[in-house]
Order: sequence, then C-alpha cells, then structure tokens
Amino acid sequence: MRATRAWLLGVVVAGAAAAALAVAARPAAADIYSWTDDEGVIHFTNIPPRGKGKAKWKKVMDEAPTPGSKASASRGGCERCDVVPSRDRSPERYSRYDAYIFEASELYKIPVALIRAVIHVESDYDPRVVSSMGARGLMQIMPEVEVDMGISEVFDPRMNILGGTRLLRWLANRYDGDLVLTIAGYHAGAGSLKKYGNTVPPYKNTRKYLQMVLDRYYQYKEREAKAALEAAAGANPGAPAGAR
Repeated sequence: MRATRAWLLGVVVAGAAAAALAVAARPAAADIYSWTDDEGVIHFTNIPPRGKGKAKWKKVMDEAPTPGSKASASRGGCERCDVVPSRDRSPERYSRYDAYIFEASELYKIPVALIRAVIHVESDYDPRVVSSMGARGLMQIMPEVEVDMGISEVFDPRMNILGGTRLLRWLANRYDGDLVLTIAGYHAGAGSLKKYGNTVPPYKNTRKYLQMVLDRYYQYKEREAKAALEAAAGANPGAPAGAR
C-alpha cells in the first residue's frame, strides 16, 4: 500500500503511520488487517490483502474505542454531527475569535490553519456547543482535558482556544511534529494511538474525523497563501506580474 506523509511545523518524520491516513480516505470496512514490518512499525488497512504479500497480513479486531471518548461518539457523515444544535449561526463567527487564534498560534507555535480546522470541524465556531460525549466549546474540550490543560472556564472562547491549542502542542511534541498523528491523538487520545503502535487507531469515527480536519486544514492553508499573494501585490502595485 502506497502511503503519503504529512508534517507539522516542517518536521520530517520517518515511519509508516501514514498508512492509516490512506485507510482514512477510504470507506470503512468491517474487518481490519495488520502487519509489522522489519523495523517494528505496525501497519493497518481495511482493504482485504491480495497477491504475494497476502500472507504477512493478519485480520485483527476493530476494537471499540474507550467508552465516553470522542472516538466513541456517534458522528455521522458531516462535521459536528455529534453536537447539540448550534446557537450561533452568524457569518461573523468565523472571524470573531481571530485574535485568540493568533495568540494561541504564537504562544504554542501551532499553525493558524490547524487551529481553525479543528475549531471548524469540532464546533463550527460555536462557543456553546456540547457533544454527545460531553466535549464542550469551540475546540470541544473533554472534561479531563480541562483539568490537564488548566482550563478554568471551558465556555470562555479565549480559554478554550488556548487550552485546545496547548493540547495540540503537547501532541505535536509527543509525535515529533507529525500532523496526522497529532490530529488523530486530539480525537482518539494518545492512549489509543499507543495501543496500535503509535499509528492512527482503526476507529471509524477517528478516521472520518482525521479526513475532515485535514481537508479543512489544507483549505485554510490555501486561503492563507492566496491572501499573502494579494497582500504582496497590493504592496507592490507596479511590480511585474511574475514578480508578485
């Protein structure tokens, strides 16, 4: 299985956890197959193995996530399917918390695009939503994370964003800047990744969440690049087109 790799903050990490990203992009199947390569890296796929390498794969159980975790939520095919109906539907909400997002990005050295992507998928920028598993606020903070990240008022937008970004920073440090594992850890928890050899666990909702956040992340990155080009063109209106 051909795997691709994604990195956070420009840190290049060797390994095969991206094999799980390839799985995330495909419809979930009932069976999960696994094999361990010569370097001890565990690979997972939901595609039934075929061909000469078939024998090295073994079918493993698609174990249920920890009860009460985000990964066990009944998420559907859309973003924030497992949260209560939105209270804030105003278009302004998408820029209302920019100051806090920029502050958190600067403090914890996490890309603005990633913070935005997590907020978009988790809450659609609504600071009062509560999920079916009890995650709360813009970045859908679980109660135990509130304590670990020092969040005293989870529905306060600034505290929620700072606490959620601090968790992203902790996960990025743990996984050497690996973007895929950082996002998966935010959803399923570091314990779930450890159980599967520090790869994306074969949980249906975590794979779906990972794909949604990555899609949003690259959309925000593209917008940032476009805005930077427009700003540069505005600052140098007389420059040749190729130099803008």
